[in-house]
Amino acid sequence: MTPIEKLLLENKAWAAEIKADDPEYFERLAHLQTPQFLWIGCSDSRVPADKITGTQPGEIFVHRNIANLVINTDVNVLSVLDYAVNHLKVNHVIVCGHYGCGGIKAALTNHDYKFLLNMWLRNIKDVYRIYSEELEAIPDLEARTNRLAELNVKEQVMHLAKTSIIQRAWRNEKRPQLHGWVYGLKDGLIKSVFEMDSRSAVDPIYQYDDL
Repeated sequence: MTPIEKLLLENKAWAAEIKADDPEYFERLAHLQTPQFLWIGCSDSRVPADKITGTQPGEIFVHRNIANLVINTDVNVLSVLDYAVNHLKVNHVIVCGHYGCGGIKAALTNHDYKFLLNMWLRNIKDVYRIYSEELEAIPDLEARTNRLAELNVKEQVMHLAKTSIIQRAWRNEKRPQLHGWVYGLKDGLIKSVFEMDSRSAVDPIYQYDDL
């Protein structure tokens, strides 16, 4: 049996088990998507949003990329944000990084990862540059990497607040709240490191005055 065949077989077993416990489960789910949360997380397979938060399908709208970045030219993440905020009407947007992140570790090196990864990791290196004095004062490499994971989450939340999508929703509906979290692979716990809401200050250069 190939790995793909095993996945399909496991899917059939899972669906059968769900239907045995609740025959109407999939019918209800097909007509329901009213999540309260948008999750912008890392693509790392060890950090599944539903598993670590104990939520069910339909409760969290999910976007994932390497090192949970919110880049102002990334149409993918911005389209997800727009849909979640303006159509699903989520009340919370969570940026969740994790300790031991491979993207964070890679950004701390000077290794050439070739064009695409270099371009992506540059965004993390920019976070490092902003906080370089604090980070370089941390002698232990693992501790420095973990701190950069926290600061990266903070910066991505701030990137959200700079978008017209969030600012318009804040002005008109006083939502959503923005949350920066970091997940611990070693203990399974989530640490809240940064938050913003409609009362939070945004640097004037990024503020829209004609929304």
